[in-house]
Amino acid sequence: MATLYDLLKMMIEKNASDLHITTGSPPRLRIDGKLISIDHPSLAPGDTKALCYSILTDAQKHKYEENNELDLSFGVKGLSRFRANIFMQRGAVAGAFRTIPFEIRGFKDLGLPDIVGEMVKKPRGLILVTGPTGSGKSTTLAAMIDRINTERAEHIITVEDPIEYQHPHKKATFNQRELGKDFSTFATGLRAALRQAPKVILVGEMRDRETVEIGLSAAETGHLVFTTLHTVDAGQTINRILGMFSTEEENQIRIRLADTLRWVVCQRLLPKVGGGRAAAFEILGTSLRVKDSILHGESEGKTYYDMMEASRAFGWTTFDNYIIGLYEKGLITEETALGYSSRRSIVGRGIDLVKSSRGESTSAIDKLEIDAAYEKKLNKW
Repeated sequence: MATLYDLLKMMIEKNASDLHITTGSPPRLRIDGKLISIDHPSLAPGDTKALCYSILTDAQKHKYEENNELDLSFGVKGLSRFRANIFMQRGAVAGAFRTIPFEIRGFKDLGLPDIVGEMVKKPRGLILVTGPTGSGKSTTLAAMIDRINTERAEHIITVEDPIEYQHPHKKATFNQRELGKDFSTFATGLRAALRQAPKVILVGEMRDRETVEIGLSAAETGHLVFTTLHTVDAGQTINRILGMFSTEEENQIRIRLADTLRWVVCQRLLPKVGGGRAAAFEILGTSLRVKDSILHGESEGKTYYDMMEASRAFGWTTFDNYIIGLYEKGLITEETALGYSSRRSIVGRGIDLVKSSRGESTSAIDKLEIDAAYEKKLNKW
């Protein structure tokens, strides 16, 4: 049986993002978004336990056995850093492992839109980076925080579970705190961060209403706050935050969110032509119209989607426009573009315009002919 080191090494060699270890199945790698079984016997319960326990300290084993679940991160010299979740399924130990490169990639390497460079220059406010699990939120946030670390002499604090990218001290003073090791809950860690004189705060995830409320307080008191949510687009992001609070609290939260929100960056990873994945973005900034919609809700002609469409000149974009751009560059197929769209009809029309500009057919209906017999009947009438 392969060791965990062997499997992690295979992840790096095959450029896989994830490794899944579970009973009754061979180990599987996620490559370009697809799970692929490796040439290995199916794992027995004892195998999965041995593999997953091989990286745990005694304290971590004890914590796992108390809760049947454990989040952690670790580094393997010469390979990479990894984030892991060890959990119980059908009475057997299982694990999911994700690669976290040692090196923090820059904006250009990640293909981030130019407007992201302007976001990190904000002196205060709330910036949300959202998307489903595995969409690259942590990588984007790491690049944004690293840009601040490189350019500004600030105190930066991160509140994470677990610590993923490790940031060196550059121009900024950098402190990274981990749930379970350095603080007990996200709310207490974030509340304590406000007393540690930071200028920039990264919260690994807005998990509940208490964390959101403290994050808003931090943004209101002159801090630049970065955080993530598992939402699929900009409109859902705002509505998810509002939905965490009761009806009685909602009006006050709307006012606070309208005052503090600066940017919402949503992202998805799409399969690229020829292998790999391309990032697609949806970007919503702040304006009087956006603030009015946060305060009073969306209405016909005043949706967040409409506002992003109308503000493309300012760097805002919908997923659909960004996806059409990826298709125009030849990075994704028509099928992928339509499959990942928010509004299929809009992407379909955009693809047709791209095809027309290339002189390609925009219809699958070829060789139309007039039914001569039917035409004669019409002439008789």
